[in-house]
Amino acid sequence: MTTDKEPIVPSDHNNEPATPAEIPFSEASVSHRHDDVFDIKTPDHITDVRWRDGAYEFTCRNGIALRIQVLSPGIVRLRYAQESIFPADFSYAINPEFTPEKVSVRLDENDNEYLLVSELLQVVVAKADLKVKFYDLDDRVICEDEGGFAARRTIMKGWCDLSVEHKCTKKFSFYGLGDKTCGSDLTGHTFENWCTDSYGFGRGSDPLYRAIPFYYALHQQLAYGIFLDNPFRSRFDFNSNENGATRFSVDGGEMNYYFIYGPEMLDVARAYARLTGVHELPPMWALGYHQCRWSYYPESVVRDLANRFRKENIPCDAIYLDIDYMDGYRCFTWNEQHFPSPKQLVADLKAQYFQTVVMIDPGIKDDPDYHVFKEGIENEMFLKTADGDIAKAPVWPGFCAFPDFTSAKVREWWGNLYHDMYDNLGVAGFWNDMNEPAVFHVNHKTLPDHVVHHYEGHGGSHRKAHNIYGQQMSRASWEGYRQLQPQKRPYLLTRATFSGGQRYSAVWTGDNGSDWEQLQIANIQCQRLAVSGFSFCGTDIGGFTGCEDGELFVRWLQLAVFHPLMRTHSKGIHVAGDGLEIQHDGEADENADGSTEFLSSHLMKSQEPWSFGAKWTDLARKAIELRYCMLPSLYTAMWLHSLDGTPVLRHMIFADAN
Repeated sequence: MTTDKEPIVPSDHNNEPATPAEIPFSEASVSHRHDDVFDIKTPDHITDVRWRDGAYEFTCRNGIALRIQVLSPGIVRLRYAQESIFPADFSYAINPEFTPEKVSVRLDENDNEYLLVSELLQVVVAKADLKVKFYDLDDRVICEDEGGFAARRTIMKGWCDLSVEHKCTKKFSFYGLGDKTCGSDLTGHTFENWCTDSYGFGRGSDPLYRAIPFYYALHQQLAYGIFLDNPFRSRFDFNSNENGATRFSVDGGEMNYYFIYGPEMLDVARAYARLTGVHELPPMWALGYHQCRWSYYPESVVRDLANRFRKENIPCDAIYLDIDYMDGYRCFTWNEQHFPSPKQLVADLKAQYFQTVVMIDPGIKDDPDYHVFKEGIENEMFLKTADGDIAKAPVWPGFCAFPDFTSAKVREWWGNLYHDMYDNLGVAGFWNDMNEPAVFHVNHKTLPDHVVHHYEGHGGSHRKAHNIYGQQMSRASWEGYRQLQPQKRPYLLTRATFSGGQRYSAVWTGDNGSDWEQLQIANIQCQRLAVSGFSFCGTDIGGFTGCEDGELFVRWLQLAVFHPLMRTHSKGIHVAGDGLEIQHDGEADENADGSTEFLSSHLMKSQEPWSFGAKWTDLARKAIELRYCMLPSLYTAMWLHSLDGTPVLRHMIFADAN
């Protein structure tokens, strides 16, 4: 007997190669199983052309179809169907008040192409492969397909990668796409749009909190825009491989995009605003200086803060209350020990010329004694899984349910929940946070894909509705304010949103860091947000994580003078959630009410204008006073934006295309 035995290994089935996890359908055999099998479908020869539903429809032999609709002399819509069936035409992004213009379009044909000629553009469609080119009336090529349209289908995922590829050269430059953290020109980069809780983001972080699938292209001083109207996760590649192509794609739904011709950059911006809407003119106070921290509590701290501003003669129009004003993070409630008389507090702040802004999150605490949760359960207001269970996940209060804001019934209910705060207590503005929606503890960071949304009767999974969840929460809040006090101009700030969300709320760039690089990023982010439709934008002045440098803080204030939203916000002393265990780097100090304050030096960084000593206080005061000197100009700029969508902030390229 020997102990030198060969190790036992699994049989390799006569040395056959390992079965690949995923293979093309054309190579699949009924004798083998794989994780998935895919097929890539591209257009072939056009066999039919007809006028249908206000568009020219081109159908290929293999069933792929393209509808081209000229909505105005400079706006052309392209919709692709993989199997000649177009879904119901619905969009959360397009402004309900947008109406197509009457445009004269002529369809011509030659041996190789179809040609649509309008007042500004010529759209050429190749008969052989459905590739599209856009020309101006001087026969200059503005944009043309490289690979054109393609769609990937798998057994397990269905249609999961719908893409369009355009040609580009090194002379192209690209702008927009929301608040990405690179330089102003997007060329050479890839990006993803998936609303994500991006705490502590930095240079190169992607995706971020917002999904804005709209960009500008500039070539030989001719500008055009591409707006991809699809809420699924989307990806953009601006010639990152230097292969002479840009590509945009979505994980589901339909390939539905708008080509927006300039020829100037501002022409594109205004046309995009016509499509998706503009910010309404905000109340004047909303353009003043705002002070916020996580968190100002109890009530005595808020009063001391207000008194200090007036004592220091530093202008300020709004004080924010973060989540610690609530009773155990239950939205639409107050912590009675920290804020025993909220109505009196709001009235007293108003007497000192401060407006009060409070945070409202979408996560509704799982508590049968909590009136909002109870109403939501009784009236079926919350999202459910595909099996019919209430979808619950942990956020600040512990496990929460989430309203289905894609239902008109739910939006009306949600809007009315603001009645006590807005009508009775006199709270002037609200701040919708954590509405990606964010979920703790799991890498996915949001609700599971199988959660089901109403989607205005069309239905859809969370893959489809995730990117518009924050936008529709903002809509529900905004419509509630309008219903409750129609004579008043509302103020709403949101973290997550989608194209078209500017119709409901202002935005800020999220939980940024406190360093000089972040100051540079903030400068570009706000410009990019503004040219992407969100002019009412700003950053957390000084950085959310807590500024330790008086010069950095003052420089940030000086930059923010020119941002429509001017708000300082930082992480300070706050209370741990009663349903969530959070790690801290300081020692805990238990209050009389059983709540816990964490008094680490990291969490106690103050970021008020006087926090860095007398020298920096004087400079901070001067910066904020300059803001108030500029208010008439800024108010006028916002008014002009509300008329035609002109971005309040713009890259220099908008002034000089050279």
